[in-house]
Amino acid sequence: MAGTLLPPLDFFIVNLAIPSIQDDLGGGDILGQQIVASYAATYAVMLTLGGRLGDLYGQRRVFLVGLVGFALASLLCGSAGEPWLLVVGRILQGLTAALMAPQSLALIRASLDGRDQTIALGFHGATVGLAAVIGQSLGGLLVTADVWGLGWRAIFLINLPVAALALLGSLFLHDPHTRGAEKLDWVGAILLFTGLAGIVIPLLEGQALGWPRWCFVLFVAAVGLLYRFWRYESALGGDRPRGRRVMPLVPPGAVTAPGVRIALAAVALFYSIAAFFLIFSEHEQAVGRTPLQASLDILPLGIGFLIGPLTVPHLMRVMPRRIAALGLCLETIGFLAFAGLVAALDQTPWAAAPLALIGFGQGLALPSLIRITVTHIPRAFAGLASGLVNATLQISAALSVAIVGGVFYAAAGAYGSTHAITAVSILIAVLLFVSSLLSLRAERVPSLETPAKIVGAHDPEGKEGKALSQVRDQ
Repeated sequence: MAGTLLPPLDFFIVNLAIPSIQDDLGGGDILGQQIVASYAATYAVMLTLGGRLGDLYGQRRVFLVGLVGFALASLLCGSAGEPWLLVVGRILQGLTAALMAPQSLALIRASLDGRDQTIALGFHGATVGLAAVIGQSLGGLLVTADVWGLGWRAIFLINLPVAALALLGSLFLHDPHTRGAEKLDWVGAILLFTGLAGIVIPLLEGQALGWPRWCFVLFVAAVGLLYRFWRYESALGGDRPRGRRVMPLVPPGAVTAPGVRIALAAVALFYSIAAFFLIFSEHEQAVGRTPLQASLDILPLGIGFLIGPLTVPHLMRVMPRRIAALGLCLETIGFLAFAGLVAALDQTPWAAAPLALIGFGQGLALPSLIRITVTHIPRAFAGLASGLVNATLQISAALSVAIVGGVFYAAAGAYGSTHAITAVSILIAVLLFVSSLLSLRAERVPSLETPAKIVGAHDPEGKEGKALSQVRDQ
């Protein structure tokens, strides 16, 4: 759970501390953008590779490398005396977080079955909710408290005791690693990294810079690189000379397995809510709410998000299927009710009930969508499955901020903040409802539990698939 908590926490916690960092180190608004974007971009583009490394070299080993590296990168950020050193630390944080985060979900998938896996996924979702809740306020609290005179540096140094506890706990962590030591597909890794970077970086920076021409050039280049990546992976997976030990970074059979693409599309639309946190803050400022009032206004959403995942194991006793669709429909209703209340009252404090419903529905949907997705990908690729899910969430979050956020700012400029947040809430409700329909469709596809079905496609003699099947049976 530490691997699940720390990466999103360090994304949220830094936002309220940026003004203090700028006052201390200088750098102005550019430094603020770099602090956020350098971490988010590196984390997003490295997640799939991080998950695959866990498959190849063992989830526990890669988790420990990521955990120790994240702690050292946090120490670098907390002791940085120059703006460029802080940005380097944030890049290293994103890199090591991408090694650490996928292993948490991969270990749940690889180690647990049935109800145990459902309970663990519930805790996984609740941990994400906890990171969102405390991350929104902890940064400002630590800076205000000025613990031991550290000021803004405390938001990075607080990671050290958490990492130390996780390191101690990892001594008792069981790693069900059974794969051979295949070589990493470096060509595929470079193609995927550069392709995803060409998408994520413009999404994070484009709106603030007014969408300069280089953003669109990068988009076009990224599409070409990702197409080349897919062709290369297909050729590598489909025609492996005997004795060759390089496995595709993303085996095509794992992504094209029945239900996987539909489930990933549902995950992507689910995170259209990512822009809402930014939009809500902007609207609160527009109607004259203070930062403290704004944090209290959105608190019901965070509480609902924290409670929702913990109810999933109990709810599955009553309805083992369609929980993701139920959660997404609750979110849809919550956003429509929120839009109606804001339009009628022009205030958000009265919207606590729909916000709590949105958070609760999100908490139900997140672990359920993850379960639907990862159970369609064999356990042999648990790390890849985790990396794909996390990367989809991060990239869809960037898309949401760019597209949904862009709609909000355009509407706010023309019609005012109240009309803008009302329209955007309805738009998000529509996207979530489509996600619920996709989740129902993905859930109807039988899950793929036998690793040999996919691994065998990349193992002409079938030995690896048979061995993995025997391990699964045992």
